[in-house]
Amino acid sequence: MRTSIRMFTVGAAAALLLGCVSGPAASKGADGPDRSRVLVFSKTAGFRHDSIPEGIAAVRELGATGGFAVDATEDAGAFTARNLARYDAVVFLSTTGDVLDTTQQAAFERYIKRGGGYVGIHAAADTEYDWAFYGGLAGAYFQSHPAIQPATVTVEDRSHPATSELPRSWERTDEWYNYRSNPRDRAHVLASLDESSYTGGTMSGDHPIAWCQEYRGGRAFYTGGGHTKESYAEPAFRQHLLGGIRYAIGAAQADCRPENGYRPLFDGTAESLSAWKQAGPGSFSLSDDGTLTSHGGLGMLWYAGSEFGSYSLKLDWRVAGDDNSGVFVGFPESDDPWSAVDNGYEIQIDATDAPDRTTGAVYSFQSADLKKRDRALNPPGEWNTYEIRVEGEHLRVWLNGVKINDFTNTDPVRSLRDGHIGLQNHGADDQVSFRDVRIKELPTKGD
Repeated sequence: MRTSIRMFTVGAAAALLLGCVSGPAASKGADGPDRSRVLVFSKTAGFRHDSIPEGIAAVRELGATGGFAVDATEDAGAFTARNLARYDAVVFLSTTGDVLDTTQQAAFERYIKRGGGYVGIHAAADTEYDWAFYGGLAGAYFQSHPAIQPATVTVEDRSHPATSELPRSWERTDEWYNYRSNPRDRAHVLASLDESSYTGGTMSGDHPIAWCQEYRGGRAFYTGGGHTKESYAEPAFRQHLLGGIRYAIGAAQADCRPENGYRPLFDGTAESLSAWKQAGPGSFSLSDDGTLTSHGGLGMLWYAGSEFGSYSLKLDWRVAGDDNSGVFVGFPESDDPWSAVDNGYEIQIDATDAPDRTTGAVYSFQSADLKKRDRALNPPGEWNTYEIRVEGEHLRVWLNGVKINDFTNTDPVRSLRDGHIGLQNHGADDQVSFRDVRIKELPTKGD
């Protein structure tokens, strides 16, 4: 569907199938040297969901188009070190009750600690209540649920591959779980339920329904959706599952650290841009899905509402190809974009320039750790997340949760202790998109 754009001047407003594949990091064998493989596990020792066959079929179809092979089993005997090493991720598809014995549990723990992936769907949270490792991996245990009904899902993270294509408010019908604990402090919440939009929510208005995390060396994604057969025919839910699987197998990168205490500077609405100003030529457009895209230049969209000294700045960005932009910090108020160049620091976005002028670099001052950067970076067309943390004259950069730059200002002409932040629109040939600019102010401390 074509997204409408409005231009503006800112400031104005069931058998175990065997293959020949090796460990989680690099699958090899009959499917090719780079073919990932996923195991769908759907054993039940309690309630059995009649949507399991549809779920298996959907994951197989997603694999056929998404570039990964899929095996399916209800045989817990598949949980051996040798067999698990063949898979990049294991999908627990509406499993219930105690489905693994202690030996199988130990094998799965070793698999995760060695970098394996986990995907939990719906009743995966109604599984293995007496196995603490699994509870931490899943993120939360099931408590209860009301009747199947429509609800509004609030998408909190719009850069993760499981949620990047979803609307900010996602209307769908499912069986909505309540959980025994809130995973927000331990995992990164991707989406939550608006408890005012349906009846039967018991989590006091903070009701995560999908999340991700790095756990004991592995990657984990969980979604509470998927009770109904119809879920697996929904294009949006299938995309949600595909993104979660891609994250779990390592095909897409994301910042899955817990995120709390941030406030929005730009939340996707025109109203949130009232404190921003355009300096210099060019502009940004705002699409109806809440994405800012640069046009022309060289200019800069900068936050004039206040200066910042000690803070963590997070934002999501995407390039279409070999495009150029950057995030400026620590510069004084000015309508001249060159003032930011001359007085502040730019964290670069550029796929192909010299090491000190490419993605993750403090432009012209310090290159990113390129090996870490390259492992963490999603390719053009996919979203990435920066965290830029400034404390005194100390500046650090995380890309999709991986620290890639650690820089200290020693230039007497420049200072990071106070200044504005801005997004560059570099030129007519460079179109870079941004979403969800948010900040958490930190206690002031010495360098």
